[in-house]
Amino acid sequence: MSKPTRGIRGLPIPILLCFLISGAIACTGEETPPPGAATRAETTKESSPGTATGETHDHGPQASSTTSARALKAKGEKAARNPNERPVPAFEGTTIAGTRLSMSSLLGARVLLFFFNPEADESAPVSAAVNALVPDALDHNIRVVGIGVGSNAATLSRFAKDGGLDFPVIDDSGGKITQLLRLNAAVAAVGVDADGYMTFGFAGFPKDGDLRAFADKELRSRLRLSATVADGKGALYGYPQAPELGVIAMSTGQSLETKELQGRAAIVIFFLHTCPHCHRALEAIKGILDSIPLEQRPRLVAVSIQNSPSALRKSLADLGLDFFDPFLDPSGKATDRWGVTGGVPVVAVVDSEGRLRHRSQGWNGQRDGGLLRLHASRAAGAPAPMLLEAKGFSGNDACGACHEQEHAAWQYTKHATAFETLVAHAADRRTDCIGCHVVGFEERGGYDFSRRPAHLENVGCESCHGRGGPHLSPDFVPRGEDSKRDYAQVCATCHNPTHSLGFDFTSFHPRVSHKRIASLSNEERSQLLEGGGPSRDLLPTSADYVGSEACQVCHESEFKTWQASPHGHSVATLEKTGQAGEEGCLECHTTAYGRPGGFPPGAPVSAQSDLARVGCESCHGPGSEHIGESARRVGTILSLGDKCDSCVILKVCGTCHDDANDAGFQFEVEERIEAQRHGTIEAAATREGSSAFHTPEHRPGRPDGTDTRHPTPSRHGDRAHLQAAFGLLRARDDAREPASPLPVADAG
Repeated sequence: MSKPTRGIRGLPIPILLCFLISGAIACTGEETPPPGAATRAETTKESSPGTATGETHDHGPQASSTTSARALKAKGEKAARNPNERPVPAFEGTTIAGTRLSMSSLLGARVLLFFFNPEADESAPVSAAVNALVPDALDHNIRVVGIGVGSNAATLSRFAKDGGLDFPVIDDSGGKITQLLRLNAAVAAVGVDADGYMTFGFAGFPKDGDLRAFADKELRSRLRLSATVADGKGALYGYPQAPELGVIAMSTGQSLETKELQGRAAIVIFFLHTCPHCHRALEAIKGILDSIPLEQRPRLVAVSIQNSPSALRKSLADLGLDFFDPFLDPSGKATDRWGVTGGVPVVAVVDSEGRLRHRSQGWNGQRDGGLLRLHASRAAGAPAPMLLEAKGFSGNDACGACHEQEHAAWQYTKHATAFETLVAHAADRRTDCIGCHVVGFEERGGYDFSRRPAHLENVGCESCHGRGGPHLSPDFVPRGEDSKRDYAQVCATCHNPTHSLGFDFTSFHPRVSHKRIASLSNEERSQLLEGGGPSRDLLPTSADYVGSEACQVCHESEFKTWQASPHGHSVATLEKTGQAGEEGCLECHTTAYGRPGGFPPGAPVSAQSDLARVGCESCHGPGSEHIGESARRVGTILSLGDKCDSCVILKVCGTCHDDANDAGFQFEVEERIEAQRHGTIEAAATREGSSAFHTPEHRPGRPDGTDTRHPTPSRHGDRAHLQAAFGLLRARDDAREPASPLPVADAG
């Protein structure tokens, strides 16, 4: 993908910022296939399913090594960083409130750095969009930091006050931070992950149209705060109307408006005649148009973003791409309206009703041509070829081109945002988590950390239906005794006791059923995005509570550690504030308030010394069926030592440590658990080797008898190293050799 060289209004993307962000807003180009990647297989719809040239078939989940591979991942282990990933330079400065703020203090949370010149016209609407994000950002472990540039402290303070900015703003009037990042745009946004590495950066804000709405949509998308479904009102299909065009035909000088496209499908491409990726896209489009019958063939609207007719005409002729009449956009308005802000080509498919059915930016020769052909054929009402990856995973967008209803319904499930959950918890590089949040991890042509293919993020079609679905993997879903497909077995590969406590297939399946979701009303579907799913019993409920003293007999060491923890004297905090008699507080500060054998409502805390604290059973469940000489030990109490901190333990803790009582706990759960961890024996599932992951100390041997124990990197290793580096850098003299890493800027 090439960046436009024409001076697109509102798009002063600096070359140096692109360099720093290492491709986040620069040329995307082709994805490098992993070793053994195959070319795309193609069949026509008339062909029998699974007869693509060169294709291979998968036969059931038992043929996949995914489950066993996941079991060998050490808890908290992270994938290595790619060489092109860069940590944001360390900086610190003084906010307009007079406080000091450093980049190192923000590690552990995702960060949105919003650079703005208060005197620039676009600063007001963009800052309003950023300000509106703050509540959602905090819920997703994102800290917003403004950095005022190119003005003075008084003007910056006045701007922040008038705009009611609800985030800290560093005064960088002296330009130290912007110089460090080599940033010269009046308004820009840079994303940083929880380990301090840049994730995106852009400075393209159009002058035309609703700038605040544009900024809101762009930022939400990049921060993964966007709604799952475009309209947000529960409509099953949310195809938006195509923006206005108003472009000029180069040969006739006549204007073309979007409404003139209605009645026939169209392919719209914004391109630059010097861009090699645009050349490949145009070559592919020519082949696609030739493959569709003339009477159904979509119209081609190819808009040059550089208004140089003679150079454009010569370039297309030299390349043999002069098969169409280009359009020009001299005002730049169409470019702005169609969101051509980061690079070209931008390719869209518009159906006969003027709705956008497909959009892509950049050009990946391995995927984009096939996807464009699928969507263009479907929009034109022509036979659509079945294009699937011969030896890899195709992704939801390929499946959804034909299976529109199923794809639309999927967007209303938690599966559609499964990867966002990892991003919010800074776990998107954790090898023990990623496999259940992406498609085809550690399988050929599946998700991998070197490419990080966006089209394989989330729990997609092929996670449940196999690679290529029944077309390529007809036996992926096993059949039960009644010969019906047993999806419960497929679900159980991820929804196991370690990661999905209390999961019941019968009650949870309706939440992901395509047919059921499609049959709902718009209002009912919109509620799916807001709800938390059916209730599940996280803790055993049939037994009575017996108190923590009963646990001490067998778990003396654990009891001693727990007793010294805040949980062991939780009522004392209520007594200090005079709230020891308040029911709403005692529900979380006692053991099993109002439950059989638990703390009795109305009783004074002084009369219930054992239950007047957050006891063992508050987290591990009632113990009456667990104690006693003849009691069955395994399965009668909830062991947490082999459970996922974020998937299971967070849900147990979250019943009390919620946003109202302990804001931010969900993003600190691992550190908080480590601070009070008291287990001294391994869980039964771990001893039996059936836990979905194993800590390094309890890791089992391989089937061949070799030991798999090895040192495991700290789950917070990157963060710790960066904090140490930032500390060293702050202590360094500014006079250093050019090769020294990460200089520190002090804005004020």
